[in-house]
Amino acid sequence: MSWNPAIDPGCPDEVGMDAIETLIVPRARDLGGFEVRRALPAPKRQMVGPFIFFDQAGPAELLTGRGIDVRPHPHIGLGTVTYLFRGDFHHRDSTGADQIIRPGALNWMVAGRGVSHSERTAEASRNGPNSLFGIQTWVALPDSHEDVPPSFEHHGKEALPVIEDRGVSVRLILGNAYGKRAPATMFSETFYADVALEAGSRLPMPDDHEDRAIYIVEGSISVAGQNYEAPQMMVFRPGDRITVAAGARGARLMILGGATLAGPRYIWWNFVASSKERIEEAKAEWRAQNWGKGRFDLPVNDRDEHIPLPD
Repeated sequence: MSWNPAIDPGCPDEVGMDAIETLIVPRARDLGGFEVRRALPAPKRQMVGPFIFFDQAGPAELLTGRGIDVRPHPHIGLGTVTYLFRGDFHHRDSTGADQIIRPGALNWMVAGRGVSHSERTAEASRNGPNSLFGIQTWVALPDSHEDVPPSFEHHGKEALPVIEDRGVSVRLILGNAYGKRAPATMFSETFYADVALEAGSRLPMPDDHEDRAIYIVEGSISVAGQNYEAPQMMVFRPGDRITVAAGARGARLMILGGATLAGPRYIWWNFVASSKERIEEAKAEWRAQNWGKGRFDLPVNDRDEHIPLPD
């Protein structure tokens, strides 16, 4: 979920390897009926490029009549990225956006100075057994864009560039890589892609970005002669030429990275900012519940409840 249920980010475990700058083993958390695995932020690695939060939601199988209901909650200073492999989400936010996302498509919500949104399983999907499996990430905004007005973009599966070659399929979700550029509006150098590898196929990582990482969703890969199984994230040293090979069962990967930001970021609950003062201001406004009169409003067509500020 793009909602963080704890004030503490809940950092995952970390193991160092010679061939990899940082190896991250996600920590699992049960959110009641489905499991989330968190890879970022990690103890010694808060961010990869602008990516400051990385969760795998599911895979989970839900019974008829059941679904996911993440009530309206706030964000500042970031963009949320929703990308699904299975299932759907009905996204509503305070910009007026009301959008169902399905596998292979992109929801990109820029919080800027402040936004709220909800994420729920679509009503039609609750009429029978349904599933959920996907990745949600936060991209921290650079200093110059922390206070931009909130916005929302949806890009269907057919709008995202696909690069295919010898057992490799790369769907570019955000930014630029392999000579292609995805359509979503970005505020710093970024790349983010969904990669499917057939058994034994090889993927060279983009070498034109400062930070680069791989998250193994399914299957396994080998890096510098060592094998790695899902779910793990590996962050590579800047400038190294890296090629990974899929294992005998193939692999599903998310690759991500980009330019580092000019300064550190603070993270508290669902807020990301370049200063603690910005977070304190956002906390006070969400607590005050002056909907539509300041930084925050509630989502269109989902205004009857919200997640309160944690104690």
